Amino acid sequence: MKHNSLAGFLSTQRSALAKGPVGIILAEDGVELESTLRHHIGLGFPVLLVLGSAALDLPDDLAGDAKVKIHRIDFDLHRPEALTSAINPILEAMATGVWGYYCFNGEYLFYPFCETRSITEILNFHGEERRSAMLSYVIDLYAQDLQLHRNGVDKDGALFDRSGYYALARPDPDNHNHPKERQLDFFGGLRWRFEEHIPKARRRIDRIALFRAKPGLKLRANHTFNDEEYNTYSCPWHHNLTCAIASFRVAKALKFNPGSTYDIDRFAWSNSTRFDWSSQQLMDLGLMEPGQWF
Repeated sequence: MKHNSLAGFLSTQRSALAKGPVGIILAEDGVELESTLRHHIGLGFPVLLVLGSAALDLPDDLAGDAKVKIHRIDFDLHRPEALTSAINPILEAMATGVWGYYCFNGEYLFYPFCETRSITEILNFHGEERRSAMLSYVIDLYAQDLQLHRNGVDKDGALFDRSGYYALARPDPDNHNHPKERQLDFFGGLRWRFEEHIPKARRRIDRIALFRAKPGLKLRANHTFNDEEYNTYSCPWHHNLTCAIASFRVAKALKFNPGSTYDIDRFAWSNSTRFDWSSQQLMDLGLMEPGQWF
């Protein structure tokens, strides 16, 4: 179903946000947009909202026989504060307790054992552990041959960094910059190796990608929420699930931006490895935490 604006969708299709989980795909362009949608359909999202002008060009039969409702919404994702302008009105319209998720085109959600367990199953478990949000690490994917794949994207031969990830304490400016409880800033991947081309505010790889709606909840531009408990990596008493988002977004941006594309002739390095599109590979490398989920 196509909608001319986000406001129009929210005024006529609010019932689509009454049950979840609701997946939100921000289509900045058409690169790997269809594969992004098909990946998340395969995870079992019953509702997918695709925002962006590129969303209107998707084939009408994308969902096939899957039990998923796809809403294609025209939205300008290149305006200032596009992320929060897109997510927060949807979050406000979602029924309390409904789970939401967001990513960009060319990004693919992975969680422990996602090959055999649906997104609804894992969120039901996470909710039973009294968690209302799940930390994700955005793992940069990239092409090996940038002469052949000039936009940095090669889904069939994707590489990623198997090491080079680290975390720093997250200072609290309201408490003399003491570290925030159970919050860390995570770094690594292309954002770390090519940090001279990445604004400081965009170098973190952590994102609260899965969250449960409630009154007053707001997403901030730095991918955190205005409820600090949502930004924690686990509860106080044991480890909780985390997930990962495999993403071509940074590779694509580095090759699209004239300020970096001519300075970078390859992304691959000694710690690159082939991405096998499995949750087990990410868990083996410590890039996802299964917690008590077996």
